Amino acid sequence: MARTTSLLRAAFLLPANLVGLATAGVSSLLTGEPLPALVALGVEGFYLATVPWSRRFQRAVGAEGSEGELKLLLAELSPSQREQYEGLRALRDRILTNYRKLPGGRVMVASSEGRLDALLTSFVRLLGSLNSYRTFLGGASRRGVEQELVELKREVEGERNPRLRDVKARRVDILQKRLERFLLAEESREVVAHQLAAIEDLLRLTLDQSISIRDPEAANRQLDAIAASVEASEETVREMERIMDFTEEMGTSGVSHGARVRS
Repeated sequence: MARTTSLLRAAFLLPANLVGLATAGVSSLLTGEPLPALVALGVEGFYLATVPWSRRFQRAVGAEGSEGELKLLLAELSPSQREQYEGLRALRDRILTNYRKLPGGRVMVASSEGRLDALLTSFVRLLGSLNSYRTFLGGASRRGVEQELVELKREVEGERNPRLRDVKARRVDILQKRLERFLLAEESREVVAHQLAAIEDLLRLTLDQSISIRDPEAANRQLDAIAASVEASEETVREMERIMDFTEEMGTSGVSHGARVRS
């Protein structure tokens, strides 16, 4: 409930939204016509019903502060996943402790802490992506989509009514795109799972090396590897968002076409 309120408040307080509402209100006052205000209220209702639940919007809200973003992400994880994160955070603390023992340790900690924290945030975001993949792949049967596609193609070939054939052909296109997304989601789910394991491996390797390391240059190379892993993780998350946003659009279109056929 608190998260919902926070997202709605953030969406409502966006400058563009406030300016739009104020403009409509002033227009109604100056003209004496309630229509601009009524239209603005209708648009606002649709806006608040859709925009706050956009993944891009939620990321933008979280990006206002890394701590706020992390809390938002952690709240969506399962208890076991949060426990997994805490274990990696403990590794991060031990790495920083070892870095403090190096010559110029304060400088090393100052340059490494942010990168380690970014890696942990990427880990949590990847966990969220993994959960989204699981939800998406578990929400519908790929085999069911394949079977429906085969049957619908057969219907299109035998349909003599031009209007019905056109509607069914559009549904074939949508189902083909859905099937492509299933295949891509299954592949990406495996990529995310391995990337999560790679982050854990990297943190454990960094800890092992930080115990015996004496050369600050070697430590810098470790940090470069961490930064590269963060960038790879962020790209995976962005790809996930593109896939899911496209799938949601296709799902909405599919409902629309299905409704036409039934009518």
